[in-house]
Formats: sequence, C-alpha cells, structure tokens
Amino acid sequence: MQWRNSKDRYGHLAILLHWIIAITLYGMFGLGLWMVTLGYYDSWYHKAPELHKSIGILLLLAMIIRVVWRWISPPPPALSSWSHFTRISAAVAHILLYLLIFAIIFTGYLISTADGKPVSVFGWFEVPATFSDAGAQADLAGEIHLWLAWSIVLLSVAHALAALKHHFINKDGTLRRMMGKPSPDHGVK
Repeated sequence: MQWRNSKDRYGHLAILLHWIIAITLYGMFGLGLWMVTLGYYDSWYHKAPELHKSIGILLLLAMIIRVVWRWISPPPPALSSWSHFTRISAAVAHILLYLLIFAIIFTGYLISTADGKPVSVFGWFEVPATFSDAGAQADLAGEIHLWLAWSIVLLSVAHALAALKHHFINKDGTLRRMMGKPSPDHGVK
C-alpha cells in the first residue's frame, strides 16, 4: 500500500482525501439547497443548518490536511503527453478549486457567526465567532456563499469531464494515476 505520491501516481492518502472532500462538497451542496426550502415548523429546520455547519468545519480540517499533505508529498508531475495549455489549465483549475473551497467555508463561517454565537461541531468543540454584524454580514456572506457553491459544482464537473476526456479520448494515464495505478506515460516534457 503506497500512502505517499510518487512520480507516476497519487498515493492512497491523496486519493482518499480527494474523494472524501469531493463527496462531502456534493453532499453539502445538496444539503444546502434542501435546507433553504424547509419551513419553520419542519423538524429539520434547525437540525439541517447545524449539520451543515458541523460538516463545514470538518471539511476545513480535511482541506488543511490536504494542503499540508500536498506540501509533504507533492503530486506526480504533469504527463509528458500534455500540451502546454493542458498543464496551465490543470494548474489553474486546481488552484481555483482550492481557493473556492476555502472561500465557501469562510463565507459559511461568516453566515454562521453573524449573530455572535460560536459554531458547535457536533457538540465536540466550538469555533468562536470572531466577526459579527448580524443582518448585513449574514446577507452578503449568504449571497457569496451561494455563488461560490455553484462555482465549485461547475468547476468540479469540468474537472471530472477533463479527467474522463483524458481517459477515453486521449487514452493517457491521467485518471489511472488518480485511482492509484501507475501511468505508463509519466514525467514532464
């Protein structure tokens, strides 16, 4: 079992973090869209936002681990078959995904703490409120949060389609590397 990334594939920890974060993001997106439709007397009216906030803080911790792990165990280099445009667009897409995820977590935090109360994470611990301006903060952060959520979904769909294009059309090892299998085409041009 290979936990660290190598020159021709991603290690198991990077793969695990990638898929846990991706599944969590889509789950949070669905939960967010659903919870804003709930009426005040619905039994999930208060539970759903608390669940959303708790998962959001855990997602932040997972992202911090992912960034630290990326520094400790750098990803494999670009495949030699990739064009210059592909290399640049892949790097930009990854940077944007990371920035969007951190931004959506931050705006979620601003929404959650607008009333000055800390965020309770499943009752295990609390994240204190550092900024609070109830009305304006929650409204502006909520609007940005929604736009960021849609941006992450659209960019991640493009990311997945690019991986599938590499696998089925280009027939290179891009997707194989993310599944922990070595790529016969590795290394930088």
